[in-house]
Amino acid sequence: MSQRWLADRLSQFDSSGIRKVFDLAAKLENPINLSIGQPDFPVPEPIKDAAIQAIRENRNGYSVTQGIAPLRERLLADVQQEYAHGDRSVLVTSGTSGALVLALMAVVNPGDEVIVFDPFFVMYPSLVAMVGGKTVLVDTYPDFNIDVNRVADAITPRTKAILFNSPANPTGAVVQPEAVRELAQLAAERDVLLVSDEIYRAFCYDGEFISPATYNDQVLVIDGFSKTYGVTGWRLGFAHGPQLLIDNMTKLQQYTFVCAPHPLQWAAVAALDTDISGYVASYRQKRDRLVEGLADLYPLATPGGAFYAFPQVPDSRTGSEFVEEAIANELLIIPGKIFSRRDTHFRISYAADDATIDRGIEVLRRLAKR
Repeated sequence: MSQRWLADRLSQFDSSGIRKVFDLAAKLENPINLSIGQPDFPVPEPIKDAAIQAIRENRNGYSVTQGIAPLRERLLADVQQEYAHGDRSVLVTSGTSGALVLALMAVVNPGDEVIVFDPFFVMYPSLVAMVGGKTVLVDTYPDFNIDVNRVADAITPRTKAILFNSPANPTGAVVQPEAVRELAQLAAERDVLLVSDEIYRAFCYDGEFISPATYNDQVLVIDGFSKTYGVTGWRLGFAHGPQLLIDNMTKLQQYTFVCAPHPLQWAAVAALDTDISGYVASYRQKRDRLVEGLADLYPLATPGGAFYAFPQVPDSRTGSEFVEEAIANELLIIPGKIFSRRDTHFRISYAADDATIDRGIEVLRRLAKR
């Protein structure tokens, strides 16, 4: 086909680093796979049963665009119990990624600036570019906490939004409560939309989760079911925020995704009554296992949540060079430059069984001592 058929925006997307690792995982006979960012626990039986029941009851057509009423009503009740905001509505989306796309499409004009924290979830800069925006990076190294003064300095008359993710991918960092409060207040004072990506909120290991929506009733929250209940393939998320913004995101969903997968929305209702505290406790133990195995050899900010760690390479090798050596030893991890303008770190996902984590620790200790 003709190259000129392709849109210029495609130059903003490059998933080759992650794709390379996933391709290798499929080819190796017994890889030590600490690369994939999805839970390794089975979907709880009540959630699977609810999905099967919905399919058998022929709830397989479109739902209303904004999501089925029982799910939206339950989500909104939970949200209002937590925040008691007078102007807050809910939209069920095709994954949290779908919610992010809708939010940026609804808010960002060509040339608008969006503040993103470095390291960042790999999609953020590309999605901003896709809608014609400009990403403004604010550095959070070495501890991955947020200096709100740096954010204030980065805000200009063109700043439209701030993308915030805590617990964070790729670092596992949970932003300190004082910084969450100050960031929320800054966004309100400067009339900037704060988008809080809370997909990992269930996985907080050293304290309670705190959303910036606690301190700012205009925060747009992005959340979902994928990580909490191990249903990443179901593509089921939701957003809650000011009514006007949610209404316009709903309008955009009508002309893009149409609706979230209908039968799985009924399963999500059951998910909201499913206890996953045992899984969270297990992942806390995995976090501790990994940190204890690496902290004496690698500069490593202890992750407070999610299921990632983001160690620094302990010598002069770049993150990319280090990951190549790890892959040569059948250890699959992700180079940090996928998530950052720096090439000094690498991402580990400890969403794996303990034996795999131990094998990974063994290889990483050997590589550090080479």
